[in-house]
Amino acid sequence: MTSEGFLEGRRLQLARGVLLQCIMGGYPAARFYGGDDGDLALVAEPTQIHRLPWSNDARALAICDADELTGESSNLSTRGQLKKVIARYAARGLAPVVATELEFFVFAPNTDPTQPFRPPVGLDGRREDGQSAFSISSNNGLRPFFNEVYKCMAALGLPRDTFMHEMGVSQFEINLLHGDPLLLADQTFLFKHLLKEVALKHGLTVVCMAKPLAHTPGSSMHIHQSIVDIGSGKNVFSDESGQPTAMFRHFIGGQQAGMADFTALFAPNVNSYQRLCHPYASPNNACWSHDNRAAGLRIPASSPVARRVENRLPGADANPYLAIAASLAAGLHGIEHELEPSEAIQGEFEVPDNLSLPCTLHAALERLKRSQLARELFGQEFIEGYIASKTMELTSFFDEITPWERRVLAAQA
Repeated sequence: MTSEGFLEGRRLQLARGVLLQCIMGGYPAARFYGGDDGDLALVAEPTQIHRLPWSNDARALAICDADELTGESSNLSTRGQLKKVIARYAARGLAPVVATELEFFVFAPNTDPTQPFRPPVGLDGRREDGQSAFSISSNNGLRPFFNEVYKCMAALGLPRDTFMHEMGVSQFEINLLHGDPLLLADQTFLFKHLLKEVALKHGLTVVCMAKPLAHTPGSSMHIHQSIVDIGSGKNVFSDESGQPTAMFRHFIGGQQAGMADFTALFAPNVNSYQRLCHPYASPNNACWSHDNRAAGLRIPASSPVARRVENRLPGADANPYLAIAASLAAGLHGIEHELEPSEAIQGEFEVPDNLSLPCTLHAALERLKRSQLARELFGQEFIEGYIASKTMELTSFFDEITPWERRVLAAQA
C-alpha cells in the first residue's frame, strides 16, 4: 500500500483463504477457511517496520499479524499460533528463549528446473566442488554478496552471531543470537527474505530447500530452546547447584511426545524428507543425547546457565513461526503433564521403534490427522486447514513423473 495510506492508519484486509494458499498457488476447499472467505485485518507489528536497504526505491516492509475483524488473532495465522504458545508460558511465570541456526545454498541462476543446481563460478574460473567446508577462502567470489548481506542485516537490526561455510557445495550457515521466540521467528523470516533479494541483485540464487543437491548434506533450521523464570531471569533447566532440573527432563519428555505428531510441521514439503533420509547430519528420530548430533534432540555442551535443548528436526524450508511454536508447545506439554523422557543415548545407536519418526510427507500428514495432541495445542481449524493445503501439494507432486522413473523404470519388462 502507499506510505500515505499506511501512515494514516488505513486498514489493510486480506481474504482468510490466503493463509491456506498452497505453494503452487491454489487453495483447499472453502470449508477449511469459512464458506464466505471473509476478510482478515493485517495489523502491522510496530517494531517490525523496515525500510528495505537493498531496494533502490523508497520501499518498506511491515510484518503483520492476521487478525479477525472482531480483533482476536486468526486461528490460521502461524505468527498468531506462536504468540498463543508464548502466552501459555507467561501464564506459568515462564518465558522461553530460542535461537535459530539457518543453513542455505548460494547457486548460480537456474533457468531450467530439470537441471541440477550449480555453484557460482569462483574467482579462479572454476565452480566449487565440495572441498570448502568451514573454509575462510574468498575464492568462491561471494565476498561482495556477503558484504551486502551484512550491511542489510545491520540496517534491519538483525544481530548475527556467526557465519560459516557449511559441509555442502556452496552451502552456508548463520547463527542468530538467542532471544524472544517471536522476535527470532521475525528475524529468521526477514533474513531469508533478505538473502533472496540481495542474491538477485548479485546475479545469484539463494535456495532454502531442505535438500537441493543429491549426495550433499541438506539444510537445517535447528532450534535451540531454554526457559527462564520471568521473576528471577534464571534458566529453569538448571538448579542452584548447576544440575539439570525436573522441568528440564519434562521439557525433553514433551518434545519426544510431540515430535512424531508434529513432523509435518517441522518438515512441511516433499523435499524435506530427502534431507531426513541421511540420518547423521539430519537425525529423523526423537532420541535425546548430550552433544550427539545423531540425536533429534541434542543437549549442546554448555555451562549450567546456558543449558538448552536443540531440536535438530526442522529444515531450512520450515515456517519459522510454526516450527518454533510446535517445538515450544511440545515442551510445555511435557512440563504441564510432568512427562519423563527416555534414557539418553550416546555413541552409535539403533533408534527404538517408539522414537522413530515419519519418513515421508504422506506418512507425516497421516500421523498429524490422527493427533489429538495437535488439535489440543493448535486447534481443529488450523490443523485441518494445514493438512488440506499440504495434501494438495503432495497430490501435485504425484501428478508428475520424475526423470529417475523414466531413466530406471522405462526399460523394465
